[in-house]
Amino acid sequence: MNVPSDLKYTKSHEWVRIEGDIATIGITDHAQSELGDIVYLDLPTPGRTLQLEETFGSVESVKTVSDLYAPVAGEVVEVNGSLGGQSELVNSDPYSSGWLVKVRVSDSAQLADLLDASDYESEIG
Repeated sequence: MNVPSDLKYTKSHEWVRIEGDIATIGITDHAQSELGDIVYLDLPTPGRTLQLEETFGSVESVKTVSDLYAPVAGEVVEVNGSLGGQSELVNSDPYSSGWLVKVRVSDSAQLADLLDASDYESEIG
């Protein structure tokens, strides 16, 4: 599995890239592999405020539907518009063009609770 060392992770298989006060969020390579071919994404609209660990959407694959959990609290400032017609980008490029949402982080202290790459690798075995 691909686990980039420059990202943070959650036990629920979301990844986070921090740039200033903006967190770009997606699902990990491990998660997309377990889900199989992703066919639909239900994502929040910009302006929505997320609470830490709140369900903010879902991923539907040929196998199942899985909830997405907010790794940080904050306001959704952007949703990846490319995914509307190309949800398969989450499978083919989960850490780049397959990102899901960008959130303006409201409490940067929450970032300390995220896993680093080696901790996440230990989680997934």
